[in-house]
Amino acid sequence: MIVVVLSGPESAGKSTLCAALAQRFNAPVVKEYVREFIEHQQRDTCYADISPIAQQQLQRELDARAQCPALLLLDTHLLSNKLWSEVLFNKSPAWIESTLLELPYDLIGLLSPEGLPWQADGQRCQPDLLERQQFHQALNAWLQTHQQPILHLTGSWQARYMQLESAISALLNNHTSTSSSSTTRPLL
Repeated sequence: MIVVVLSGPESAGKSTLCAALAQRFNAPVVKEYVREFIEHQQRDTCYADISPIAQQQLQRELDARAQCPALLLLDTHLLSNKLWSEVLFNKSPAWIESTLLELPYDLIGLLSPEGLPWQADGQRCQPDLLERQQFHQALNAWLQTHQQPILHLTGSWQARYMQLESAISALLNNHTSTSSSSTTRPLL
């Protein structure tokens, strides 16, 4: 199973790219739970909400992993929960990072805030490009510090899609050829 995460600041194209890639590769997507939470609660989140939101995001990811698809796409993962908690509340529950470090990811597409316009949707709160750049830098710093497999995605939506499609195809081809060679037994 190949697990690919899309990460980045608001309006960087994560959900749109996940949907397009899911269609292209016939793959399941784990969506960003916090959007459902906010829509259901009809209020801004508070620090007490962070753990339940992150736990639900994690559970959805684990449930999807248990299905063992060839490719699993994640519209976000616990890193966003951790960093948004730090941005909004200057702290994050410690369990989030330790759990995040236990989960393997084959590719994390880190989407730049440059190149795509910010779009208000009633839940987003960083219309200022500088704020989105700072969030992107925090994501990048964490991913690099923890030696995660990062693919930096820039440019237009189409350019981002093409970069991801190519990288995912390569991962799937490599995984298929590795799986085939490891299950092939020499004839005696």
